[in-house]
Amino acid sequence: MATAYSIGLIGTTPAEHVRALAPRIERLGFHALWLNDVPGGDSLAGLREAAAVTSGLGVATGVIPLDRRPAASLDLDGLPAERTLIGIGSGRAAKPLGLVRDGLAELRARTSASLAVGALGPKMRELAAREADAVLLNWLTPDAGAAAREELHRQAAGREVRAVLYARTIVEPAARPPLEEESARYQSFPAYAANFARLGFDAIDTTISDAERLAAYDGHVDELVLRAITPSGSLDELERFVERTAEWLPTP
Repeated sequence: MATAYSIGLIGTTPAEHVRALAPRIERLGFHALWLNDVPGGDSLAGLREAAAVTSGLGVATGVIPLDRRPAASLDLDGLPAERTLIGIGSGRAAKPLGLVRDGLAELRARTSASLAVGALGPKMRELAAREADAVLLNWLTPDAGAAAREELHRQAAGREVRAVLYARTIVEPAARPPLEEESARYQSFPAYAANFARLGFDAIDTTISDAERLAAYDGHVDELVLRAITPSGSLDELERFVERTAEWLPTP
């Protein structure tokens, strides 16, 4: 299966930036725009901005932590269900599997939008394989992404479930320091550190900074989200990011 390519922005990206970028992202042929959900930013509000100025671009959250924003509290109004994907995760919940399972059931009853689960460990990935439409993976090399997708499809036992991978990406040397800072931050988290040790690579090894590195992921996952890392997050920088990464995409 060919890999779809998408753009990922931080959930605190200003609404006016999202409205300016979304039509460009659509025009350049990307599959979707993803917004993560962080304190101080509302991914669903951002997706409404993107959906309002596009006609076919997918809009997706990656991911909403249900310990901070319960499924029943999410405002889904104004989102075109046919091109929306809602990603959810457990955050720091004491009982993560139960919280995500209940969240999936709640959202299934409320919307026909696709649902994804952010999953680091094997039990959450198995839950996603059985009950979600996609699993959102993070910080994986091409080979690790391919192995995760193969395992996901095996566990899905015929269900159609997509393996989506977030990859931190830069297009200019000035963005290298924030990329290294974010990589080091995740490397310091105990759960991620243990996962990196088990898999045999570091966070920085999973990042993208040129067309050759992007091409290494082609065909290894169902969707690759190029999570934009720029020097300051300005609109000019993000526009350059989108234009440059579009030049890197494999020719259909």
